[in-house]
Parts: sequence; C-alpha cells; structure tokens
Amino acid sequence: MSQTSNEEFEQLALPLLEPLYNFARWLSGNSDEAKDLVQETFAKALKGFGGFHQGTNFRAWIFRILHNTFLTSRTGLERQQAGPDDDNPIEEIASSHDTPELQLLRRADTELVQAAIASLPLLFQEVILLADIEEMKYREVAEALDIPIGTVMSRLARARRQIRRYIEASLSKKRIG
Repeated sequence: MSQTSNEEFEQLALPLLEPLYNFARWLSGNSDEAKDLVQETFAKALKGFGGFHQGTNFRAWIFRILHNTFLTSRTGLERQQAGPDDDNPIEEIASSHDTPELQLLRRADTELVQAAIASLPLLFQEVILLADIEEMKYREVAEALDIPIGTVMSRLARARRQIRRYIEASLSKKRIG
C-alpha cells in the first residue's frame, strides 16, 4: 500500500475511531473487547482499503467491517445465542456546571434508556445504535449491516416501540412502588 493510500485511509478512518469504539462497546459489553474489535477492524479495513471504491460510503463500509468482525468473534456468537447483556457501562454525561441533583437525574434517565436498549435483541440494538446514537442515515445503516433499507426501518420502528414500552413500564413501577 502506498504512502498516499495510508494517508487517505487515516483521513477517513481516524475521525470514526470514537463512534466505532462506542458501537463495539455496546455490542460486546466489554471495553477491552471493544478496543480489540476496533483494532481488528482497522487492520482489516487497512488491508482491504485497496478494494474500497472511492465515492462510496466509507463510514458504512468500515462499520460493516466492525459488525462482521463482532459477529464472527467469540463474544458476538455468544451474544447472538444468549440474548441481551444487562452489564452495559454508564457513560458520564454530566458537565462540571451541573448541580449534583441535575447530574443524578440525567444519570437516571441515561441508565433507563441504556437498560431499555440493552433489553432489546441484538438485531434491534444494532439499528437503534447506528441510527439514533451514531446518527447514521437509514441507507448507511443498511449498508453497514448488509440488510435492506426496509428491514432497517422496520427494525428501528420495532426497537423504538420496545424501548418506549420498557421505559413506560419502568416509570409505572416506580410510581406504584
């Protein structure tokens, strides 16, 4: 691979490092495994960069590599068979300007949404994370997951409905209890 190709790959790939890690972290449920997945994804993408067609969607292409790498990993195979994992980390979202009360409320909301997403089957988690968290367009999600755009829209609608039900049920339990 030429120096120009390496530089071009870096320009395209490095801005996606954090979103790729976040997606890998959600999928694997483990920060070390997520780092390994991203590293392996970058290695595979760099190796296959010569086959990447300029003018196509690099973001969707590299997310597809990450997704496929996860699916063929031991954890990916286990997650597909076992279902969702409730051990997702809570990201610190509060700024230093927030009061402790506001930080607590935001963390509780974040925990509830994360628990709702974690309760979804993996097929639904993937589309909700890419479309709503990573803000990919439906076409990008379809390319990244190698599924039809209609399937993306259907899974996204079902995932959002299940998340809404989960949150409503959780809030209802808190009011009763």
